[in-house]
Amino acid sequence: MTDDRSRLPPSLWAATAPPAPETTTLAGEASADLCVIGAGYTGLSAALHAAEAGLTVIVLEAASIGWGASGRNNGQVIPTLSRMDPDEIAARCGAQGEAFVALIRDSAGLVFDLIRRHGIEAEAVQNGWVQPAHRPSRMKLAEARVAAWARRGAPVALLDRAAMARLTGTDHWHGGWSNASGGRINPLGFARGLARAAIAAGAAIHTATPAQRIERSGGAWRITTPAGSVRAAKVIIATNAYSTELWPGFREEVIPVRSYQMATAPLSDNVRRTILPEGHALSDTRGDLYFFRFDANGRLITGGALALDFDWEHRLRERIGRRVAAVYPQLGVPSFEYVWWGHVGMTADRAPHVHELAPGVTGWNGCNGRGVALATAIGRELARQAAGAPWRDIPLPLSPLKPIPAYAFVRRIAPAAIIERRWRDARD
Repeated sequence: MTDDRSRLPPSLWAATAPPAPETTTLAGEASADLCVIGAGYTGLSAALHAAEAGLTVIVLEAASIGWGASGRNNGQVIPTLSRMDPDEIAARCGAQGEAFVALIRDSAGLVFDLIRRHGIEAEAVQNGWVQPAHRPSRMKLAEARVAAWARRGAPVALLDRAAMARLTGTDHWHGGWSNASGGRINPLGFARGLARAAIAAGAAIHTATPAQRIERSGGAWRITTPAGSVRAAKVIIATNAYSTELWPGFREEVIPVRSYQMATAPLSDNVRRTILPEGHALSDTRGDLYFFRFDANGRLITGGALALDFDWEHRLRERIGRRVAAVYPQLGVPSFEYVWWGHVGMTADRAPHVHELAPGVTGWNGCNGRGVALATAIGRELARQAAGAPWRDIPLPLSPLKPIPAYAFVRRIAPAAIIERRWRDARD
């Protein structure tokens, strides 16, 4: 299968985020208490928290800081999973279920706390996240989610149609719900800020340094790179949708699916004030998701999905342009200054999978569109485990590695699932 990751187009975030801290490639032999593979949210959060706990940490990144999904997503900070709700999570995850629910509940707060504590320049706005109901029947889902999260202390509210119209600037939706702890950021700015904070705490980050092999060596783990190696007692594999064949079966547990993002030119103040007037981030209840937010310069940022990637940019501009005009007629069909994409890591059951792959080696797969908050929180917990906390005190349910059967075929056809989701979106 052809790997199209080398053709990733430039994003708005790359044009507007503060520069990354200076890093080097790894040359020669090195050692650390912990080696983290991948400089996205999971890896950078793990590196920061492990270094703050006193561990020596080396991060290996094949490309640049935040180059993958962490720097290419929509930048919505959402304290939920995409499909599983609190009661299902708690029931499925056994003894650690409620602790995992609490971690998810507080995950957006962690992101904004880190931004404040480390002075990260990431256009952070914590005005809340809303999930509008795209059909009247989806209000039952909103009611159930509000009830379940409210029982667990989350700052949620049920919104009727009029309230949702006030918050969104349109009567397109039938109501929905909100979570006040959510918000929006410049995602690449956040990744680069986490990296800067991790370096300040003592971690070393080596970019343009792919991990090529990992093997047990003399009571520790040896990670080989093109020009050197790292010897470490503990390893965290934090590659998710950008995994390679480094660890057998790990890549085959997650399907990388393109997520397309788009940004308009900055809107005039009079139009800007009529769309999401209180600055919320928005993702609705569709499977073919409608999502909107603003950046610091007044660009409306949205996007969509395609079943086939041929002529993707032209088709996306037309399709999403019509969508924007239907939801926000006061804007009309906009022009888009930036159109880009990255990969979202999707698991077969749409749930995150956390693994102890071997003694001293951990990792996880499956952000499923909720990576900003979830990956940051999971990275912190994997760092705690690497620093010596027993698994019983870590609010992460462990599961065995589950490679997807016929992986190459499933990966090839996975984008076509959007056709079924659109069919379901039109029905109750």
